[in-house]
Amino acid sequence: MIGALARLGTRALFAFEPERAHGLSVAALKLGPAVCRPPALDPALCVEIAGLVLPNPLGMAAGYDKNAEVPDALLGLGFGFAEVGTVTPLPQAGNPRPRIFRLVSDGAVINRLGFNNEGHSACLSRLEARAGRPGIVGVNIGANKDSADRVADYRLGVERFCRLASYLTVNISSPNTPGLRNLQARESLAELLAVVRTARDAEDARHRQRTPVFLKIAPDLAEGDLDDIAEEVLDKGIEGVIVSNTTLARTGLADFAASEAGGLSGRPLFARSTAVLARMRQRLGPKVSLIGVGGVDTAETALEKIRAGADVVQLYTGMIYAGPTLPGQILRGLSQAVLREGVARISDLRDSAVERWAAEPI
Repeated sequence: MIGALARLGTRALFAFEPERAHGLSVAALKLGPAVCRPPALDPALCVEIAGLVLPNPLGMAAGYDKNAEVPDALLGLGFGFAEVGTVTPLPQAGNPRPRIFRLVSDGAVINRLGFNNEGHSACLSRLEARAGRPGIVGVNIGANKDSADRVADYRLGVERFCRLASYLTVNISSPNTPGLRNLQARESLAELLAVVRTARDAEDARHRQRTPVFLKIAPDLAEGDLDDIAEEVLDKGIEGVIVSNTTLARTGLADFAASEAGGLSGRPLFARSTAVLARMRQRLGPKVSLIGVGGVDTAETALEKIRAGADVVQLYTGMIYAGPTLPGQILRGLSQAVLREGVARISDLRDSAVERWAAEPI
C-alpha cells in the first residue's frame, strides 16, 4: 500500500513544472516518516570507501538536497549515504526560470540551474542541528558565479564544512557556471587541489578527524584530460573521484526538449559516464575511491557501474521518474546479484568489467 501511494505521488508531481515538483518532493520528505519502507540491512552490501563504512553502495547525488534540508529523510528511504549541495559561500539565485526540463521519452533531464542555493550559512546551521546523528552525509562545495577568487571559495567551503561533513566533494564540473569547468585544466586543478588539501589537513588536525575529499569531474573530457586529472589526484593525495556530472552532449535524444541549453542527466548519460569511470579506474589504480554517477535507475545499471570500477554509485534523475521506492528496488536487486554471482560481498564484483567498459568510445 505504501509503495502504491508513493507511485501515485510521483505521477502527481508530473502535473507540476519540474522545479515546482522538486520543491514539493522536498517538502513531502520534511513532513516526517519515510513514504516507503527500505529493505532490511544486508551485510553483503556494506562497503568501505576512503575510511567511511557505508551500509550499502547507493547514494543520493548532489543537486537534490541543495540546502541540507532533508539528508536524514533521504537516508530513511534506504540510501547508504546522501550528498547535499552544491553550496556556495554566498546565497545565489541561479539562472532565470524555466531551467529544468524533463525529457520523458529519453528518461532524462536537462538543467541549467546555476548553483542556486541559500549559501554557506543556511546549510551550515542545518548541518549543525543534525550533528551527532548517524548516517553518512557529504557536502558538495562550489564557487559563486561572480566570485573574484573561486579557489578561495573552495577553501572557505572546506574550512566551514569539514567538521560537519562525512566527506567533501569539490565540484568543478557543472556546465551551468561559466568558466567553472576550466578548473579541470592541469595547472588550475593543481592549484585548487593543493589549496583544498592544505585546508582539509589543517581542519582535520584541529578537530582530530579525517575527512575524505572527492573531486567531481565532467564526462565531456578527452583522454589527455583524464590523464592530467588522474595525475593530479594521485599527486595531491585526493581520496576519490566522482564520475560524472552532467553532459553537454545531445547524441541520440528523441524528446523535443533536447535542444534546451544545460547539462543532461539520466539514462542517455549512462554509457559515456561509465566508460569514463572505467578509464579513471585504469589510471588511478585499485586504491583510490570511485563514485559512479549517471544513468543509474535499476539494480542492473548500478551493478554495471560497480563492475566498471565504482566502489559506490549515486543517482538523482532516476528517482524523478521512478519515485522514492527506487532505492529499495535497487538494493534488493543488488542483494540478489550477490547471491546469483556466488560472492560474499558486493565489493567483490568491482572491476570485473573495467577492460570492457574502458574500450567503449567517449
